[in-house]
This record gives sequence, structure tokens and C-alpha cells, in this order.
Amino acid sequence: MGKGGASIPDEEWERFLREAEAGTQDAPEEPSARARMVARRLREEPAPPEGWRTHQPARRRRGKGWYVVGLLVAVGLLVVALAPGRVAGWFGGGDGESAPLAAESERPDKPPATEAASQLPTVEQPFRGSPATRWGDGTAGIQLPAARATGWMSKEQVAQALDRTRDFLAASSLDSGVLRGERPTKAIALINPRQQDVQDYLATAFRAPSRENDPLLLFSRFEKAKVRLVGDVVKTRGRITYREGERGAVEVTTDVTYVYPVVRAAAGSDEVARTIVRREVVMSWDDPAKVVIERGTFSLVSYKVDTTNGGCDTFTGYLTPEFNAERTATGSGDGPEVDPYDRSESMDARLREAGEAGCGTATRS
Repeated sequence: MGKGGASIPDEEWERFLREAEAGTQDAPEEPSARARMVARRLREEPAPPEGWRTHQPARRRRGKGWYVVGLLVAVGLLVVALAPGRVAGWFGGGDGESAPLAAESERPDKPPATEAASQLPTVEQPFRGSPATRWGDGTAGIQLPAARATGWMSKEQVAQALDRTRDFLAASSLDSGVLRGERPTKAIALINPRQQDVQDYLATAFRAPSRENDPLLLFSRFEKAKVRLVGDVVKTRGRITYREGERGAVEVTTDVTYVYPVVRAAAGSDEVARTIVRREVVMSWDDPAKVVIERGTFSLVSYKVDTTNGGCDTFTGYLTPEFNAERTATGSGDGPEVDPYDRSESMDARLREAGEAGCGTATRS
């Protein structure tokens, strides 16, 4: 698994935490019941509309160069102006493929462009016809910020916390075993076991899933007897940000969209459907001198999910994608239309617009 930012050995991390615990005379507090759980599901539609605005990726930084480089750039621009089709072909643009997007360093101001409706996904190209073709693979699509000293943590400790935050995202939403329906043991191990309301939720969610106690709020799971993933790549786009939180904690916010291509579990199935999940998880890396917390774990502040083609008002504990036959039989949802690839709105705004009544309709899959 790729990681960004500096890191420090676990032994040094634990030593620092022990010293922090020993250096205080005040008894640390139990973490408050801060977890907020919000779920909203949208059902995908097979025919996406045209006319979505184009998302402009971040511009490259300018730099100084030699005169000969400037001359070559000028010649290159002339070639592009005279024969754009040929240049596109040099870089794979002639067959509909595009260069990967730059990492998402801030919220975009537009939805991504609409792909050609005729480009249906296949087992060989499960992301074809989707903006996700230009997204990163796995954790490569999740932008890590530069570390700086914040709250009770030094720069190096913040870098360690950011790495472990991305470890949690990988263990909860990208791990192959978890995606096949296994219990997300590694991800759960990173959650503060002293945060009782969250531990109660976790204990109930896998035993008796419901709207209030749904494991899909934090974890992506498919029922392997019904569907299977196509290949071993999950496309992602998102970012991680942080600030100083309560009692000097480092509060980290993750906002990531995951695209899962699946087929029916039956042998020989080749109709590809995509389930799109956007999650916002806010976690607090608390000061053990002020909060009762196990070393190397975080307390959950909030967690929200918005799901497309993952099941509407079904609380089985698994994502339940629909294929063409099921979509034809069930028809459209009665909620608002939503573009699942549009990351220009915050999760709060998205969920506010969706409301609580009925199932929404995705404008594309």
C-alpha cells in the first residue's frame, strides 16, 4: 500500500504517548459520544443525460527553463494547433482514454465531464464511460496534505497520524477481504475502544444491521454469494485535511469517493454494474493526557455516506447493486437527481438536498 508523508517507527510513537500520559497530573476524560451517523442511498439509472460541465484539473506550476526548452515548447504548441488529433493519438487520446487527473488538493467547483453514453463498461474495461477512468487506483487517489505541527502533535507525529488515517480508509473501504463481506478487523482496531457509543454501534451493526446501525456507514462490503468485484482495482478520488480540534487534538477529515465495478456472482456473468460510495469520516487523534484513548487509535467525530447503486432503504449490512433487469423492474427513485461523481458540493449540502424521503435518481453510473 502506498503511503505519503513522513513516518516514525511505532516504538517511537508509543514511547511519546507513554511520556505524555506520565507527564500529566490531571485524569484524562472519556471521549464524548460524538459520532453522528447519516446515510443516504441513490439508485442508478442506465441512461445518463448529456451536457455536464467540464472539470478543469489543477494547473501545473510554472518554472524557469533554458531557452532551448522554451523553443521546443513553442514548436510543440504549433504542432498541437495544426494537428490536434495526431497529438491526442500519441498520448492515447484517440481511443477515448485520457491522462490521469492531478490529485484533488481542494474541492472542485464543477462536476467532471460526461463521458459518451455509448461507452458501456466491460469486464476488460470496467470503468469505461465513467469519469473514474482518470481517477487514482486505491490509495493513490486519496490526497495526503503536508504535515505540520498541530495541537499536541509535532510535525512527525502528524505525519504518522495521517498515514494511519489512510490506513483506516484502506482497511475499511479497499481491503479485498472486507469487500467480500469479511469483518473489517484491521479498521476496527484503529478506532478508540474506550469510545463506548461507537463500540456499541459496531457490536450491533454486524449482528443486526438497521438504518441506525448500518456497517455501510463506515465500511464497504458486498455479499459474495450475490456479486463479485471485477478485477482488483477500486478507483478513488478524495482528500484528507486536518486542523486543531478540541483539547488540542488533531482533527482529521476524510472525504473520498470510491467506485466499485461488480458482476453477478454466477459463473460466466459479464454485465458490469458500478457501485459508487462517497464517505466523509471525521476523526480525532486525541491527546492521551486529556482523553482516555488507546495508543495508536482515534476517536470518531462523525461519519456520513452517500451511495449510488448500493441498495435503497435496504439494511442487510451489504451493498446490493442492481443490474439492468432489476433497474427496469423497480423503475426510478422518487428523490432528487444527483450526479454521484460530482464532488463540488460538501457532504452536508449533498445530504441536505437529498432529504430523508424516498430514493434518489443518479444521473449516471
